[in-house]
Amino acid sequence: MERRQRGVSAGLLLLLYQISQVGIQNIPCVTLGVLVLNIFLFLNPVRPLSEVCLSVNEAVHRKNWQRLLLAPFHHADDWHLYYNMISMLWKGIMLERKLKSIWFAYIIAVFSLLIGVVYMVLELLLVIILDDPSYEMNCGVGFSGVLFALKVLNNHYNPGRVSSVLGLPISSKYACWVELVAIHFISPG
Repeated sequence: MERRQRGVSAGLLLLLYQISQVGIQNIPCVTLGVLVLNIFLFLNPVRPLSEVCLSVNEAVHRKNWQRLLLAPFHHADDWHLYYNMISMLWKGIMLERKLKSIWFAYIIAVFSLLIGVVYMVLELLLVIILDDPSYEMNCGVGFSGVLFALKVLNNHYNPGRVSSVLGLPISSKYACWVELVAIHFISPG
């Protein structure tokens, strides 16, 4: 995992601008807390990315379970942070207002842990199916998995809506999958 540049950068400045456009007073408390936590940890990481990223090798074989807690809240670079937190901003505003803050906080906490577990299970399945142990070494950080789960939850609570993905109108039922593919091409890895 490459070392990222710390400090104020274009992605971070754009994120702060977007937050100011929405208005801090218009952002529900848990959503705002998640944004603040992610920005804070981007500026002041707990450890280097290579020590917080989640992999089967580190979490399971070396029993470094704290990575399950740390990986979702660290980001590879300012644009990774920007895209994830803009997505969190919009999903958080919609879902937190619908579900209320305590339930939304619980969902964020559960999704943050479960996504890491699912990630490791999928990596282990790839090791078994493809007979390729290198998948145990894949190491990931970021909030994208939680956002994907929130998108699915949002689609459940708001069926029949149309989303815009890269400017294209797409049924919300399929938008999360199109977003996933688009993110893979825009920011591979």
